[in-house]
This record gives sequence, structure tokens and C-alpha cells, in this order.
Amino acid sequence: MIRSQRRRLVAPIALIGVAGLALAGCAEGGSSDSGSVEGQTVQISGGITGGEADALNEAFTQFTEDTGIEVVYTGDKSFEGNIVTKVAGGSAPDIAIVPQPGLLKALVETGEAKPAPEAVVANVDENWSSDWKNYGTVDDTFYAAPMLANVKGFVWYSPASFAEWGVEAPATWDEMIALTDTIQQATGSAPWCAGFASGDATGWPGTDWIEDLVLRQSGAEVYDQWVANEIPFTDPKIKEAFDTVGEILLDPARVNAGFGDVKSINSTAFGDMAAAVADGRCALTHQASFLSANFLEAKTASGETPVVAPDGDVYAFLTPGFEAGGDTYVEAGGEFVVGFSDSEAVQQVLEYMSSADFANARVELGGSISANINADAELASSEFLTDAMKILQDPNTVVRFDASDLMPATVGSGSFWKGMVNWIDGRPVDQVLSDIQAGYDN
Repeated sequence: MIRSQRRRLVAPIALIGVAGLALAGCAEGGSSDSGSVEGQTVQISGGITGGEADALNEAFTQFTEDTGIEVVYTGDKSFEGNIVTKVAGGSAPDIAIVPQPGLLKALVETGEAKPAPEAVVANVDENWSSDWKNYGTVDDTFYAAPMLANVKGFVWYSPASFAEWGVEAPATWDEMIALTDTIQQATGSAPWCAGFASGDATGWPGTDWIEDLVLRQSGAEVYDQWVANEIPFTDPKIKEAFDTVGEILLDPARVNAGFGDVKSINSTAFGDMAAAVADGRCALTHQASFLSANFLEAKTASGETPVVAPDGDVYAFLTPGFEAGGDTYVEAGGEFVVGFSDSEAVQQVLEYMSSADFANARVELGGSISANINADAELASSEFLTDAMKILQDPNTVVRFDASDLMPATVGSGSFWKGMVNWIDGRPVDQVLSDIQAGYDN
């Protein structure tokens, strides 16, 4: 998806034999003699662009000083659509940063992807939960270490407006619906704003809504069965999630503040939600932790850059479940790092990228978080991102990866995205569910 993304073999004996000689304090688990890789360049490709790409390159500064290996990351907005063709055609980068386990599987099927080196396996076993390792695994072979992550299912709001209206963050879904109606009565306008427009990927923000509800209403086991197509979209549990989300997204009294009617959701860019909350056009919007970066480019009603903090201009709470005090359920996205070369320099870069040192270096540069349990969440660039990172690191949090990114592309980024658009446009839910399920036949 867009969003910033899922499921062991052996390193060369030479790498293992000299482990730990050169990178003490740089990459966990040691590394090989930097003298043999001095001056080599490792090329990394991915879909991360703009300032995030600059920060990613900067995160290798200390690594390059320690090893002499130059690391060049190049972002490509068309990465997801082009990378399989490039790899199959013999033009693979040294390393790819892959945002979807489904795309990782397609890359593995080219025969060009390399199983993760032993040092990477050791780092991932130490630094991530088994679920994250599984997302980088294809056909029982581990290929790709997790990199960065984002927490989905946040509801963004204005703390000052909440104080003015005498309301607070809800503890249950029913309380959130009551909160919605209270705000509507206080303001006389629809509290929620939503945008599904995202170019060729239009519709994906809607899939996040549905995934949140399937996980919270029916639990992790049903979510996993749904992802595996053991429970179809036409199952009553999935329809229940659509109907529940529809309490907000299909109700013109509750959505789409500042943009139009319900159907305007499909023509409104998902990134525009940050500005709408910041300047007061809408009270609530549903989006992942990465929206915090969009607020840096937004303006408050007074023309200032909004402060993201519990007592600031904007903040967020997790979409609540259906029982107060129950388990914390979180849908997450993230990226995975897969290599296409057995060279020693590439293996050292892969090892570093699977370490807590890399996670700390990138997180400290701002705007990102990691699910690496040994990374320091306090290094995150805001209180919000620190809190989001701690949610991912908490062993009591029930975390599941973005379902559409785990499904086959014909469904996850095909019929599911299209189905969300048709649903907003008024197509009956039973037909929408049948249409989405038909994606498995393609």
C-alpha cells in the first residue's frame, strides 16, 4: 500500500569468520573486515521519496565512516509498479526496500532475491517479534528484515477544540459515535473528514478503516483467516465491519466536513486531511501515524505550523475497540529490506539495516518510527511518535500487518481498493463484497 508496509539461510563463511572485527558499536552481531569493502558502493532502491529519502541516506553516515562503504538510496515514485520487471530483466538494485509482503513474494518468485544472511537472521530474532519476521518470509525461507513502521488507525483531532466542547478521547467505539454526535450538535457541521484519493491507488485509505474494524470487532484469529482467504469478504464478520464503518463514512451528517458530501471522499486527497484538522475545517480524521509529517506542512487558522502534542494544536488517539479496558489492537504498515547480491559490502549493509543502531539513527533524524524492540523510542522526533513507537514495542499490543498489503495484488491493491471507491459511490455492500472477493479469481 501507500503508506508508507510483511512475512534463513547462511552468510558466506568469510563473513562469519571475521564477524565483529570492524563494526564494534556500529551494527549488532558484528561484521566483516572493512578493509576489503573500503570504497565500495551499495545501491538501494525503494518508493520512499522527498525528505524521507534524504533522511534515509543520512542514516548511513556513521556506517560509512566505520566501514568505508558508500550507501546510495534512490527513491522512485513508480517503484512498486516497476521493481518486479526490473529485477526479472536483470536490473535489480543491490538492495530493495519493499513496502508490501505481497510484493516481496513477487520479487522472490523472480529467483533473484537472496535469502537473508545469518547475521540478519540473528538481528531480527533479537530485535523483532516473530510476526514481523514472518512477514519477511516466503515459502518458509526468511528473506527480508523489517525496517521502519507506522501505526495505523489513529484518529486525529484538536485538543483545544475538545476542551472547548467539553469532550475527551473515547474508550470504546460506541463512545466515539456519541462523541461524533456531540461535536455535530455543538458545531452544526459534520465532524469527520475523509479522503480516499491517491492517484492510481485511490481507495486505500478506506481499506485501513475496514481492517481496523475487522481486527477490533472479530479479533486477530478472524483477521488472519480473512487475510489467508479462509474467511471470504462475503462472510458476515467482514460485512459487519463495513456496516460499522458506514456509521461514519456513509452518513452525510457525520462526514465530509469542509469538502462536500459522502461521495466527495473519493475525490479528496488523503493528504489534505492534515490541513483540514489543523485549520479547524473538520474535527476528526482517521489516518496512520505518518500523518504527523503532513502536519509539518499544514497551517493552523492563524497561519502557524501546528504543534503535534496532547496540549498542542493537533493530536491523536487510537481507534477504540468495543470493550473498555480490553486488549490494544493495532494495524501496522512498514517496509522490508531484501538483497539481490551476495557481496560482502551488501551483506554488511543488510546487517546494519536490521540492527537497533540503524533504527536509532533513522528515528533520531525525525518523522519515522520502528517496531525494533531494542531501539530507543525516546529518540523519536515528537511525543506522539514516541508514544506510537512504544505501542509497537509493547509485547501486550496485538499487532497485525496491513491486510491489503498481505493479500494478493489482484485483491489487496486491486478489487479491495476499487471496492472501497464503489462503496462510497453508493454501490450496495453485498455487491461490493462479492466484487472484492472476485479479485481472487483473477
